[in-house]
Amino acid sequence: MKYVVGVVYLAILIYVLSVFKRGKLQFWFYIVGSMGTFLFLMFYLRPVLTMPLARSVAALSGLVGEMTGLFSAYFKYGIIFVDSAYGAITLQIDFECSGIIEILAYLSLLLYYRVYDMVERFIYSILGILYIIIANVIRIIVICAVIHYNGPEYYFMAHTIVGRIVFYVLSILLYFYVFTKSQILRLKLGKFSYGHKDKTD
Repeated sequence: MKYVVGVVYLAILIYVLSVFKRGKLQFWFYIVGSMGTFLFLMFYLRPVLTMPLARSVAALSGLVGEMTGLFSAYFKYGIIFVDSAYGAITLQIDFECSGIIEILAYLSLLLYYRVYDMVERFIYSILGILYIIIANVIRIIVICAVIHYNGPEYYFMAHTIVGRIVFYVLSILLYFYVFTKSQILRLKLGKFSYGHKDKTD
């Protein structure tokens, strides 16, 4: 039943997008397409990708943790153990910390971003996924470092404030270079287009 609903949902989304495209309503094509795709990916891909992403983040973070001695990672379980002079704490890399929401949102926006052609969108998709994973790893490392040097009682501040600020700043840089800067440059170079222009004699 779940997959039947998914097929019906996609069929409706494709039809609506085709209406917007024929009507040359580029704004609504982009908004509805991005949001519709994001919801679909969240419902069908998120459950499948969350744990592998969490394990990948834990493994990559663990490499830095082992080299610096700040923390230890058990990537098979998505767990990080942080020890300090003030006590120890175990962190679970779950749905929120896996970066799956940010990755799916980025891909959904990029899929309909017609400033790039298909090849460019594919390349930026791969680079963006890698960038978000690395940004998430940096966030985890910062959180663990704050806890290691200050103690488990700083977990809330490290996770909710410091870690999020670091991740959001890195995310803003990604969106600036992929979306904003590229659009500005192509406007200056005369290569900007939201769709294919009709050829005239």
